[in-house]
Amino acid sequence: MKSKDAWLAAKALTPERLALARRVVEDVRRGRNLGESLRAHALPGGGVLGKSFLVAAYYQMIAEGLLEPDTALLDRLRMKPIRTLSGVTTVTVLVKPYPCPGKCIFCPTDVRMPKSYLPDEPGAMRGLEHQFDPYEQVRSRITQLEALGHSTDKIELLILGGTWSAYRRDYQEWFIARCFEALNETPRPAVDAEYLLTNAPNAPAPAVNLAKIHRRNETARHRNVGLVIETRPDEITPDEIRHLRALGVTKVQLGAQSLDDRILALNQRGHNVACTRRAVALLRAAGFKIVLHWMPNLLGATLESDRADFVRLWQGLCPDELKIYPTQLLANAELYEYWKRGEYRPYTTAELIDLLADIKTTIPRYCRVNRVIRDIPSTHVVEGNRRTSLRQDVEAEMKRRGTPCQCIRCREVRGQIVRPDLLTLDDLTYSTDFAEEHFLSFVTPDDRIAGFVRLSLPQPGAPALGLSELEGAALIRELHVYGLSLPVGAERQGAAQHVGLGTRLLGEAERIARARGFRRMAVIAAVGTRKYYLERGFQRGELYLVKSL
Repeated sequence: MKSKDAWLAAKALTPERLALARRVVEDVRRGRNLGESLRAHALPGGGVLGKSFLVAAYYQMIAEGLLEPDTALLDRLRMKPIRTLSGVTTVTVLVKPYPCPGKCIFCPTDVRMPKSYLPDEPGAMRGLEHQFDPYEQVRSRITQLEALGHSTDKIELLILGGTWSAYRRDYQEWFIARCFEALNETPRPAVDAEYLLTNAPNAPAPAVNLAKIHRRNETARHRNVGLVIETRPDEITPDEIRHLRALGVTKVQLGAQSLDDRILALNQRGHNVACTRRAVALLRAAGFKIVLHWMPNLLGATLESDRADFVRLWQGLCPDELKIYPTQLLANAELYEYWKRGEYRPYTTAELIDLLADIKTTIPRYCRVNRVIRDIPSTHVVEGNRRTSLRQDVEAEMKRRGTPCQCIRCREVRGQIVRPDLLTLDDLTYSTDFAEEHFLSFVTPDDRIAGFVRLSLPQPGAPALGLSELEGAALIRELHVYGLSLPVGAERQGAAQHVGLGTRLLGEAERIARARGFRRMAVIAAVGTRKYYLERGFQRGELYLVKSL
């Protein structure tokens, strides 16, 4: 493959290193432990071969007919396979610095970065390195992932930085278009380089035909299976929702931070709890997947008030995913001045671990906890918790207590062998503000999730969006089959993907919707998944794919 040849050139596999890499690959193929083989074939000057060299040698051996393609062997050679064990490969892209409407006292400020991000955060460094060029960020990350042996056929684009809805809409369209151009492997127009050199934040962006670029991605080698943005609750309106769908967005991250109006006001958040509830109801009615950010240890909060606040997340809001971001005291945030005056005290690491170990057991089985700490380097933290491994610390404490977490992330099958004949179908039904939700999942005998679908049935009082294709429709908000991310059309013995679980879940969702009196179904399909739904009886609408029941 062309990209594999590029890896060999980029990695400069000298004859000596290639010979060593081939020996390691052959050793591992015969069953030898990878670590033992790497040490046995150490580099002449000391050290061992990087795993990307092994992956490159693996593909060259296949090209020369010395090996047959072997996904199990590649699994053992690849670096950090967990990155693609959830079924898709996530690529994070950062927007340029731009004024944020928020004045939150906990938010760090760095003129080089979009609001709330620091230049040495792992997820943000690539953005700064590529001068916030969306095309180069996506292309470089895909090249890196492929060099490490990961499949890049199914890509979730995670767009981070400040408040997305505050950016100029022509910039938003251009930014997403260039992300998709990188996925489509289309050369970047020269006009982009000129635009990126423009320092004026309000400079008009080059015109793009986003719909045409989207359509090309439906059959591209790197298909987009999810598009995520982050914004504030007070930015969500019916008009904004229509715009987000036109961009191809399928998931929205909202900074709820707290569900206590007093705490929100003290921290100058700029919106209240009612605004968050309204935003979540609008997004749910439009079929979006909803991720809420929640921050314990804000100014004015206590360990007791945070425990009470966490309960409110599951009283009508019921997010699909959650990011827990304990407040971190940083010198370049206004909160630092409160601390210096003795008006704020960060929780200790022990207090945080105890709090999170308590609340994590209460998270419903339909929610996925993506994070429990920001990736802010410990050198920036003035006082309080400095451990970026907080999630592992909390999991260790829960294991010691014997109190497991039931969230989706803790129950995914990941690389586990799946036997379809032993799976059971579970229908977890729960009520939210203006919708009846069905979390339909296939579960293994040891209670691991192999795949799920989120079916949303709008109830009386659901907010009006003015979208005719959603009138009277049940909504498929997410369909996900777990297991190692595989190329489109590929199979792997015992993997959950590509054994028909998605089709079966859709069929059950249609049966429930029909029984509840709905006569049509709408799905918020990502651009790269449209073909999948079209093959299953859905038809193209303006912003959704729809099917008569």
